[in-house]
Amino acid sequence: MTHNIRTCLWFRDGRGPEAAKFYCDLIPGSRVERSFTGDNGMGAFSVTDFTLAGTPYQILDAGPHFLLTEAVSISVETDDQAESDRLWFALTTGGGEESVCGWLKDKYGVSWQVFPKRLTELTTSSDKKVSAAAMAAMMKQKKIDIAEIEAAVRAAG
Repeated sequence: MTHNIRTCLWFRDGRGPEAAKFYCDLIPGSRVERSFTGDNGMGAFSVTDFTLAGTPYQILDAGPHFLLTEAVSISVETDDQAESDRLWFALTTGGGEESVCGWLKDKYGVSWQVFPKRLTELTTSSDKKVSAAAMAAMMKQKKIDIAEIEAAVRAAG
């Protein structure tokens, strides 16, 4: 399926195709669609189009002109804690960095938010006590620990 809209991530170190393959191997239902290289007269570049679980992305690897920042992140809501843990550890291994509230930066410099869907259920609960307790517990975490958040919600009773 071809999409006309893609989120494009600017890479600067020649590792764009490697990153796209890593992401596709990590996320079920993902694939690299195409990758090509060229020279625009100002230097070599590569473009890799890929899809992560149905969402289209592109990596433009074209030198040091721009930096990846936390202003753009890939958000992954998982089915459960085990899947969140699997992704978290894979993305932080080999040079990634943990941040707060389920945020991390992978070894390529791309920011991610990884959390189980139960977190969304709790933080958006119509019961204000539940949502406040869940939010307060989440704010103290790096990798989301849903059991700890559920315990905080029970304690807030």
